[in-house]
Amino acid sequence: EDAEDFFKEATVWVDGLDRIDKLRGINFCVDLSATPYFLGRVGQETNRPFPWVVSDFGLIDAIESGLVKIPQLAVRDTTGADIPGYFNIWHWILPKLTPAERGGKRANPKPEAILKWAHTPIAMLGDLWQAETEAWAKSGADNRPPVFILVCKNTAIAKVVFEWLAEDKAPSGIPPVKIEAFRNRDGAVNTIRVDTKRVRETDTGAAKSDETAWMRLTLDTVGRRAWPTDRQGRPIYPEGFEELARKLGRPLHPPGRDVRCIVSVGMLTEGWDCNTVTHIIGLRPFMSQLLCEQVVGRGLRRRSYDVGEDGKLTEEVAKVFGVPFEVIPFKANTQGPASPPPKRHHVRALGAKAAFEVRFPRVERYTQAIRNRVTVHWASVPRLVIEPGRIPPEVEVKGLNVNNKGRLSLSGPGRCDDVTLAEFRSQRRMQELIFDLARALTRDYLAHHYEEIPAHVLFPQLVPICRRYVEEFVQVDKPADRKDLFLAPYFGWVIERLQEEIRSDTSQGEAPEVPLYESNRGPGSTADVDFWTSRDVREVVKSHLNYVVADTKQWEQSAAYFIDKHEAVAAFAKNSGLGFAIPYLHNGQRHDYVPDFLIRLKADPPRHLILETKGYDLLEEVKRAAAERWVAAVNADGKHGEWRYAIAKKVSVIPAIIQAAL
Repeated sequence: EDAEDFFKEATVWVDGLDRIDKLRGINFCVDLSATPYFLGRVGQETNRPFPWVVSDFGLIDAIESGLVKIPQLAVRDTTGADIPGYFNIWHWILPKLTPAERGGKRANPKPEAILKWAHTPIAMLGDLWQAETEAWAKSGADNRPPVFILVCKNTAIAKVVFEWLAEDKAPSGIPPVKIEAFRNRDGAVNTIRVDTKRVRETDTGAAKSDETAWMRLTLDTVGRRAWPTDRQGRPIYPEGFEELARKLGRPLHPPGRDVRCIVSVGMLTEGWDCNTVTHIIGLRPFMSQLLCEQVVGRGLRRRSYDVGEDGKLTEEVAKVFGVPFEVIPFKANTQGPASPPPKRHHVRALGAKAAFEVRFPRVERYTQAIRNRVTVHWASVPRLVIEPGRIPPEVEVKGLNVNNKGRLSLSGPGRCDDVTLAEFRSQRRMQELIFDLARALTRDYLAHHYEEIPAHVLFPQLVPICRRYVEEFVQVDKPADRKDLFLAPYFGWVIERLQEEIRSDTSQGEAPEVPLYESNRGPGSTADVDFWTSRDVREVVKSHLNYVVADTKQWEQSAAYFIDKHEAVAAFAKNSGLGFAIPYLHNGQRHDYVPDFLIRLKADPPRHLILETKGYDLLEEVKRAAAERWVAAVNADGKHGEWRYAIAKKVSVIPAIIQAAL
């Protein structure tokens, strides 16, 4: 993905040179490269400088000479981990996602799940950004706002983050961000979302709409208070700007003048000259140091080159989370000959077998129609522990000093700053938290149109429930604080636990439980499967996928044979890389149960069978109850056909189980 982006950007650059050459001619071209070394996948040459480099003035030289800002990255946090979690947020988040949140290998992770875990680092830097804004305003030296950048993996994540920051649209389980300066309201554009593909259109001179052209003008003028003027003091507008502004009914000041936050998909364009960036967060994988350097580089242009009383440039810093930038790219040094890699198989959906596609709903949790009053069975409500070893509330950041292992080090010149939640906590009150929780619960219940109780009746009942849970069922391990419940994922975990135990008044008859589906990803499908595995595989006929992946030596292979041969089976898939999972709570923690097979039966209306083929499992009854709850809720909803669940303790009983499901 990165290579494709770099290739397209390179062709845009060469295309620009071609245009100049045709118009004026180019006799000699010098490449001032930020990364004059071979990148990955170049064999033995990886990370070696190009042999044609004639002069080198690297980033460290630029930092030490004061030509650029000092990027400060996470070097230590409360977890004590060798590499702090916020140094590479994407790698820190992925292991924490459930199978359902990760999705299939081809599908992208659930955007809300990424934001859920990224909320704390965003809040930390967000409060520092607000403090920086106030400091700039008090100094009076610069009336421009500092700029906060978030770089996302894809448009789905960027959309959720943008709506949360700019439009106050908090996903379920995530509290409002409450950084007022990022809100877009009353015509003010404080936060923008940059679509890299649309920017690339403008790079090539092929903007397909007026809004695309305006977005590029906005991006290019971030941090610019006014247009340059001629000798008569008249503003000098870019070509076509005045006409475009009048056409769109926009003011004539620089469109990016008031922008404080940029949510970008991928890297911001080369040559972007904004010099007011102070904070950067990466919410994407960084597969090369080139991309890391380019993203960090967007924050390194100095705001001022004024010399201090000591005759030196003053220190300027940019705090960076989630961009794993290395000063020196190190190559792994293996000892002895490497063992041959195991044979790997490419498991994917085949277009020629699309008739065997299997689709499934993505269930997040469940709800029950509330008619009048709610009750809570407090004896079974699980506790919640706020653990600083799980989500760091304190991080130390420092400039680019490395130890002899190439890791960022606390030693060396430059200051080490603490990034904490102290400012965030000081601005919150516990009563506000109680109301936010009750409001979120009320909104969730009413948003899915299953409730028969109005909000003004439900909300007052939920407030004391939320207060009791926060005061009696939350344990805080220092240096964490009870106010950290304002942050996801803790905020969402409180809601999940209460939703499991809140019950409706059934005096007028039992109301059926119904599922709540994911809102930003549609139903899952075998079409999303695309991954590599070194496990044993088997070819099958009635599957959209080319292989069935075996987790054991015989069970799955034999089960697949019986399923594939059964005349009542229309299609099936092994649940590997598919992203199908059934949510459940165990010991107060959210888990995902991943059954073995999904089978579409020959029936009208459509009918599906979820088949488990495992042997002994300590949590068998817990998982069975979770699966039966899932089936009952989805069937009660009725939007995804009819579903069944069964466990096969012996492979030989599978044909009978399939027949019984008809």
